[in-house]
Amino acid sequence: MCLCGSKDNKMSKINPAFNKELEKFGSVNFNACYNCGNCTAVCSLSTEDNSFPREMVRLSALGLEDDIKASLKPWECYYCGECSTHCPQEANPGELMMSLRRYLTSKYDWTGLSGMLYKSLPVSIIAFVLTFVGVLFFANSVSFDLEKMLHFGHLFEGIAIGTIGLLILMPNVARMWYFTILKPGIKVPVSKYAKSIGELFVHMFTQKRALGCDDNQFRWFEHFILVIGYLSLLFTTVALNWFGTSSLFVVILGYVMSAIVFVVTIDFVSGRMKKKKEVSKHSQPSDIFFVVWLFFMGLSAFMVRLFIDLDILDSNKWMYIFHLTVLVQWALIIVPFGKWTHFLYRSFAMYFAKLKN
Repeated sequence: MCLCGSKDNKMSKINPAFNKELEKFGSVNFNACYNCGNCTAVCSLSTEDNSFPREMVRLSALGLEDDIKASLKPWECYYCGECSTHCPQEANPGELMMSLRRYLTSKYDWTGLSGMLYKSLPVSIIAFVLTFVGVLFFANSVSFDLEKMLHFGHLFEGIAIGTIGLLILMPNVARMWYFTILKPGIKVPVSKYAKSIGELFVHMFTQKRALGCDDNQFRWFEHFILVIGYLSLLFTTVALNWFGTSSLFVVILGYVMSAIVFVVTIDFVSGRMKKKKEVSKHSQPSDIFFVVWLFFMGLSAFMVRLFIDLDILDSNKWMYIFHLTVLVQWALIIVPFGKWTHFLYRSFAMYFAKLKN
């Protein structure tokens, strides 16, 4: 396999400082790799025709950025940690693949904000503080009127989904398509885009490829339940107006789905904090923000509805302000620029891989 040029035989540009750039995205000691191939040998998802992570380690060591941007392989890894566990040089190939996903996210993002947030903890903290101040400013502007705040929160969710999806996420997916399909010169018949679209939604909702990881079944199940719970809670709050409805079915549905979200994420938060498993040993701030804010999202939504049913929310407006803060930070920071995007890009990566075959 040639690691020095693209498919059209043009030499790729080499960035000698690429290893330093990747360190900012969380890579750990990948230059210690001496190309033994253990990582590829133990990876249950690696095949003779589609081998990794060794190829991505070599491309990274050589600084071949264009080849990396054209590749979908970082998204085909589900980070079970086996490659890092069996690496004799402790080059952490699994963490490199995670770092490449963060790096690629920053390259897909046309705003440039993803890279800033990934590489700088102070920038992330400033962003979270500013959104908190913004929520307080809004609450004060309506004299902390609960009805007005509830109305704004419900309206905000719907507008945020449409606006962020249209102005940020879809253009970023288009850039991903450009880097991986158009720029490398891959010809795909229009009919194939339609025929393969099912691959996108299957992987989006099931991430079934993760089942190929030998020791990943329980983790896959947790992710599957969490995705169903998260999407169902989103539908319940936005489409069914959970906080404003009197429908017993909708109320119970919201309780169940919000409970699923915060209960399942307890295990993820615990794992990140304990750092016993390979996948959690080198957790970056973006990883922590994602699981903690998802936990807060489910828990605060559950508590707001409980306070409504107990008729004590009006005297405990702080609970809704807390929930609204988490919601705004989730929608404006984590979804468009943080780890949530991995859910989107991985799904499209499986779709694009189908188009390439």
